[in-house]
Amino acid sequence: MRLTIAVKLAFAAIATVVLCVGTMAWVISRNIETGFLAYLNALQAEQLSQVADVLADQYRLHGDFEWLRENPRSLSDLVARRNGNAEERQEGPPDDAPPPPRLAPPPPAGYFGDDVRPPPESAPPPRPRPPPPRRPPPADMLGFGSRLTLLDADGRAVIGPIHPSPGSTRTVSVDGRTVATLILPPLQHIPASSAASASFLREQSRTIAWLAGLLIVVSALLAIWLSRRLLRPVGALQRATADIARGKLGTRVAVSGRDELATLAEHVNEMAQALDTNERQRRKLLADVSHELRTPLSVVRGEIEAMQDGIRPTDARALASLHQEVLHVNKLVDDLHQLALADAGHLQYRRSSVDLAALAADAVRNFEERAARAGLQLVPRLPPGPLTVHADPGRLMQVLTNLLENSIRYTDRDGSIVLSLRQESKHAELCVEDSAPGVPDGMHKQLFDRLSRVDEARSRSRGGSGLGLSICKTLVEAHDGSIIALPSSLGGLKIVAKLPLTPGTP
Repeated sequence: MRLTIAVKLAFAAIATVVLCVGTMAWVISRNIETGFLAYLNALQAEQLSQVADVLADQYRLHGDFEWLRENPRSLSDLVARRNGNAEERQEGPPDDAPPPPRLAPPPPAGYFGDDVRPPPESAPPPRPRPPPPRRPPPADMLGFGSRLTLLDADGRAVIGPIHPSPGSTRTVSVDGRTVATLILPPLQHIPASSAASASFLREQSRTIAWLAGLLIVVSALLAIWLSRRLLRPVGALQRATADIARGKLGTRVAVSGRDELATLAEHVNEMAQALDTNERQRRKLLADVSHELRTPLSVVRGEIEAMQDGIRPTDARALASLHQEVLHVNKLVDDLHQLALADAGHLQYRRSSVDLAALAADAVRNFEERAARAGLQLVPRLPPGPLTVHADPGRLMQVLTNLLENSIRYTDRDGSIVLSLRQESKHAELCVEDSAPGVPDGMHKQLFDRLSRVDEARSRSRGGSGLGLSICKTLVEAHDGSIIALPSSLGGLKIVAKLPLTPGTP
């Protein structure tokens, strides 16, 4: 049987409730029993004082306790008789009751004019009033059992055993002299002879057990309902992730609330969006790469077939055209290989301390002649001192080469290109900007996408593969830097790359 999270949470909640309620019920039962025992011990301690008074009266009557040694059970009868007399005194007429009315004496003989007296009649004697019935005292109405011990003045036991650790003690005093000591150890459990006490405890235990069972049942139902309600979003997340795994990347999860499950749903939606974007880019990349390779290969194939058919002579011009197309295909393949290595994390870097200002000056010298042939003015703005970065000089030169080549290829004739370098806080800021044509607003971020071309001004007709800026972004970020594209004040494009300076650079 497969246990879901809802079932596990319900089981955990039910187990916790059972443990808590069971522990509470046990503690309450124990407290009731302990408190009831304490009550019984306190009650018997009060009764012990009455027993001491009875023993004092009997000692005055007998002068010793030998009568008790021969008949220990008579102590209960004496205490019961004393309590009965006390009840009779309490049940008598109240002290403030009016006295009974006094009757006049009978008239003397011959008072009514005759001397004849009626013969005396034998009046029945008055019947005495029967005493109130008395219930026979129980054999042990005190409830002490065999725990009660009476020690005489010499410390000898009259009744009961000698306990090592006495509880309640009372002294029996006659005329200021201690003649005996009563010892009663405390109760450790409810005596079996006390049916009322045992019935009371059983009733309390039964009530606690029923209440605990009811609480457990209600808590179990509530735990099941809450677990299903709280984990309902988990089912939606499970179905959404299953759809995403099957390739339905447009699946989204409804987000409700602000708890952890809502945050998880937002992350799942972001993951689905990223997967959808990556899948679209992958398909677009495959289509663009196949198109980029098909175009020069078609040109090469057409040139070769034309030379084979004798339509075009096999001369240096035709071979130069074929060589140019082969170089274009080779450049595209090299760029794709570089990006593949970077994505796989296999691109090698040989880092060292590099003077970025000197490296930028070398790049300017390499492109001065080419910029002049294209009718462009290449303007360097470099700092007089060195700016040291910890980087791979070959990879940084590749970044500079791609940026300058991109500007030379896509800038109109009679324009200008400015390469500037300056220190900004703890970073070196490298900037390459050119004149018209520019990039439409809102399209600058797309320039770093692979095989991206956003307008006809920067089209395939100028020889680019559309991977140069993507490679620059990969290499700059590999050196813990950043690169962005912005509109240039010269009318064209501005690329800004930032690299962290070597620690200790002023």
